[in-house]
Amino acid sequence: MPKTTVDAATMRACLREVRAWAADPTAQPEPPRARIAAAVRQSVRILAQENPGKSVELRVPPFVAVQLIDGPAHTRGTPPNVVETTPLVWLRLALGLDAPDTLVDNPRVTLSGNRAGKLAQLLPVATHLDC
Repeated sequence: MPKTTVDAATMRACLREVRAWAADPTAQPEPPRARIAAAVRQSVRILAQENPGKSVELRVPPFVAVQLIDGPAHTRGTPPNVVETTPLVWLRLALGLDAPDTLVDNPRVTLSGNRAGKLAQLLPVATHLDC
């Protein structure tokens, strides 16, 4: 399957559509599942596109999983360095609504392996984007 190239403008548009909900999920109506999925996929894939590699696997089920960050490659079985979280937690991190260091201390984020924490250095995804 060919890799999907992510356009920054498309990602920005997708993140804008879910930003209000991600900022205050109790007060804002949840966007349609397709919009949440698009925002998660676009932001995760652009992060992988800008940080190629196979040393860490980022999973945001049920929408996307990618390998990224240069280092020792993983090719078979369970990856040694995995970050897994929910769509809402991911969107809050990607948008900069939660500080990157909360990636490590968040009970809704599963980290395994000594390289998984490197993902925090790449957040937020929307640092200089108008989201």
